[in-house]
Amino acid sequence: MAKVLFIVSGASYWVVKDGSRYATGYWAEEFANPYRILTDAGHEVVVATPGGVIPTPDMMSLRPAMNGGIDGALRMESIIREAEALRRPLQLSDIRLEDYDAVYLPGGHGPMADLAFDADCGRLLRRQLASGNPLFIVCHAPASILSTRIHGESPFTGYRMTCFTDEEEEAVGVAAIAPWLLETDLKAKIGVQFSRGPIWEPYMVEDRNLVTGQNPASAAVLGGRMVELLKGA
Repeated sequence: MAKVLFIVSGASYWVVKDGSRYATGYWAEEFANPYRILTDAGHEVVVATPGGVIPTPDMMSLRPAMNGGIDGALRMESIIREAEALRRPLQLSDIRLEDYDAVYLPGGHGPMADLAFDADCGRLLRRQLASGNPLFIVCHAPASILSTRIHGESPFTGYRMTCFTDEEEEAVGVAAIAPWLLETDLKAKIGVQFSRGPIWEPYMVEDRNLVTGQNPASAAVLGGRMVELLKGA
């Protein structure tokens, strides 16, 4: 079976416009659903973070209101609690991409605090894109693509992709305090061909070996697509 690397934010807060700390981390649904889909299919998941820190879930993402009720929240907590890989992450600096069949990055605002500026993350994403092996990124995790620039140039320029939209950021009330907006910066600083669906609806864009999802609801769709691409691995 396949071995999949999950690159997860190690941030627990994001410094916003006024200099205050906005509590964040990775979004539970975006880790848990692909993790469950992949492990149920018999694949192995390995987690890596900047510095090997144990990643923090965004507490808001564990609330019943974000998971369709109490049962959904309990299910989410159960998956995360049982995911042993979360408690023994590797350091991004130690990762050998040759050991993995695919790479996946879950979102939450955490990646906007660390992965967007992490040199090891940028190096790994450039190499994964060039390898032709599957690279899956969802919601706010495309912020990591900003770290792939060298002298202002990124190999992701011109790729069709999606991410958490500026409209969705406004709808959750974060746009007004955010020091920068993901959709805006990916267009302006990377030069991606941006595509999107209706807010909150699952939406996936596939361009060569890059597969991106718009929002938390898209994570399960990406998980299913990963299993399809990994058949036979």
